Amino acid sequence: MSHLVRRLALLAGVPALLFGLASAPAASATPQPVHQPTSFPDRIELPAGFQPEGIAIARGTAYFGSRANGDIYAADLRSGTGKVLSAGPGTGSLGMKIDAKGRLFVAGAAGGNGRVIDTRSGRVLASYTFTTATPTFVNDVILSKDAAWFTDSQQPVFYKVPLGRNGKLPAKAETIPLSGDYQHLPGNNANGISLTPDGRALIMVQSSTGFLLRVGPRTGVARKIDLGGALMTNGDGLLLSGKTLYVVQNRLNKIAVVGLDAAGTKGSVLREITSTDFDVPTTAAAFGDRLYLPNARFSTPPTATTPYWVTAVPAKVKHSADDGECDPIRFLK
Repeated sequence: MSHLVRRLALLAGVPALLFGLASAPAASATPQPVHQPTSFPDRIELPAGFQPEGIAIARGTAYFGSRANGDIYAADLRSGTGKVLSAGPGTGSLGMKIDAKGRLFVAGAAGGNGRVIDTRSGRVLASYTFTTATPTFVNDVILSKDAAWFTDSQQPVFYKVPLGRNGKLPAKAETIPLSGDYQHLPGNNANGISLTPDGRALIMVQSSTGFLLRVGPRTGVARKIDLGGALMTNGDGLLLSGKTLYVVQNRLNKIAVVGLDAAGTKGSVLREITSTDFDVPTTAAAFGDRLYLPNARFSTPPTATTPYWVTAVPAKVKHSADDGECDPIRFLK
């Protein structure tokens, strides 16, 4: 029995940890079988025409958002089979994360919004209109114990959904302007988002410049992270594991593996992960010792019959739980 399978078997019935840019104990979306299979497919087919972008994983179930109509699709990583969990609002669903209550936080793209979905029922628990300005493109989300944080690639701001006692969802969200080293440029700006390893700040990748930015969560002041001159060109989704940051570089069809200091002020590119199965992957989530990436296929004209799939690649890091999480979710300090 492999190390991965032994770990999965031991964790059956125990709340898993959500792997994301901030990590959290994740609730089970589906009952877990007593016996775990010995292997998982390296490739999962998604519905034709789905146009995936975001991914989140909890307890062996992966959730994907469609940038076409916002549908949320749930797939079993063991069998590769799945179904639409929640119908979309007609605008895209991009970055997403799951919390300990099994709630899926979803970035709403050009809708200028975010919503929270119950992964058990597919019901929308809350919806937030962040902005009515145009253009807007709410791109990604990260969770801390006291908030969900969303980026907007078309506005020089980010959004905070403060969480109350026991994770109570608020009535309204907050808007925080970006400043400092952030310069709003044509194209996609703030995209993927993470926490710093010490939990004191946010990390955002600015796609238009290739910079990684360390951002004060209260002030919005951004400072470039010193990568020794390396640029995260076409930077998209971010995934933090301890002091290792995975930066998905979509149109370059690769993942930059970046080692950071605890404060997230400097780092270096340790290596890259590539696959011949990549076709413009946008972001990543972890399960065991693998990373799973949806292929957005931006260079392929989308039709109702265009095929889309998810690629699994070795992370070369042994994570602590069945969906890859390494760190408990934290308050920003």
